[in-house]
Amino acid sequence: MHTLAFDGGPGPWILFFPLIWAAVVIGVVTFLRRTVWRGRRGPWRAAGGGDDKSPITVLGHRFATGEIDEEEYWRRLSVLNEEFGHMPKDTRGTKGGRA
Repeated sequence: MHTLAFDGGPGPWILFFPLIWAAVVIGVVTFLRRTVWRGRRGPWRAAGGGDDKSPITVLGHRFATGEIDEEEYWRRLSVLNEEFGHMPKDTRGTKGGRA
């Protein structure tokens, strides 16, 4: 313990370095858990961002709010699926269960 005294040794303040590093590590892990590890790229991006503005999502929101009817929804969805992706099998069925 004599080497930690003020007689040319680093002094007792050297004991604070592990505490400082622990605080830095905890801060970085907390930041990563709240941003990157939750699927977002950072706090600068809007919460719930991502694919909310895709045409298929916008069409789904319009149908859910009643702006368009079921026939128009399916018609537009088939056009969008041809351009933006494929529709999984057996999701459309027979236009809402009608034969």
